[in-house]
Amino acid sequence: MTTPDQPTPAPESFAAARGAVDLSALMRPQAPPPGEPGGAPEAGGYVLDLTDVNFEQVVRDSANYPVVILLWAPTDAANAELATTLAGLAAEYDGRFLLGRVDAQTYPQIAAAFQVQGVPAVVAVLQGQPLPLFAGNASEEQVRQVLDQVLAAAEQNGVTGRAPSAGGDAGQTAEPEPEAEKPLPPLHQEAYDAIERDDLAAAEEAYAKAIKQDPKDTDAVAGLAQVRLMRRTHDADLAAVRQAAADAPSDVAAQLAVADLDVLGGKVEDAFGRLLDLLPGLDGDDKEAVRVRLLEYFEVVGVADPRVNKARQRLAISLY
Repeated sequence: MTTPDQPTPAPESFAAARGAVDLSALMRPQAPPPGEPGGAPEAGGYVLDLTDVNFEQVVRDSANYPVVILLWAPTDAANAELATTLAGLAAEYDGRFLLGRVDAQTYPQIAAAFQVQGVPAVVAVLQGQPLPLFAGNASEEQVRQVLDQVLAAAEQNGVTGRAPSAGGDAGQTAEPEPEAEKPLPPLHQEAYDAIERDDLAAAEEAYAKAIKQDPKDTDAVAGLAQVRLMRRTHDADLAAVRQAAADAPSDVAAQLAVADLDVLGGKVEDAFGRLLDLLPGLDGDDKEAVRVRLLEYFEVVGVADPRVNKARQRLAISLY
């Protein structure tokens, strides 16, 4: 999973977000509270429990190091299992990301800001921008793969600092990397600035100009694909889009829309599989629309990603 250079909204933009969290997890089998035998680990090290007091600072700190947020019900067994997995990986990754945990029952206003449908759910925050990762429980290997994608996206966007441990001042800004970033090419900087002010149309135009000047500018090609994905999903209603796709499995527009959300949420294989399964039954403009969208996804995910190579082979077989 790769992400474009993204704007850094003020923390207040989280508080203004709409959405409610389904706390049905509270009705499922229970686990002991964190820190007790059989429960999730207590906060500490690179694990921080988020509250109304420290949430905004942690969002700001995501400009310096990646933040992974678990929205959970601490005494639900499945939630506790995922929290244990994430805490173990946070320790293993040794500060490459900070794990923030939000008790969705105690702080529903923070949980609602991320517009998740239930708990557990995991969201990354890079440069103040929330990036949905996955919902529900997952194996350690699955979580590790997602975290590696987040860290790759963070590096691409210059977020390379280390999170403080509990021995330092968690929730405070880490020291920046001493090496200065290389300046972006003018049109890339123009696109970045446009994204910063939420003018995605201008960002798309800037990347298109860069490609026209140099068709081999792979960064501009990837940036253009990413910005187009951002534009298509900017005002999307997650529930409505998924319902439309479920109601009309052969409707190309509906399937493209839900595939966009899958890619944005890190469900890359789901998006690829959905469109590749749809492709053989299409012809004409519909087939071309799906082909073009898949090629854009390949740029968004990264052409070297093994999932892209596998999907590209299926695409070639379907087309020829």
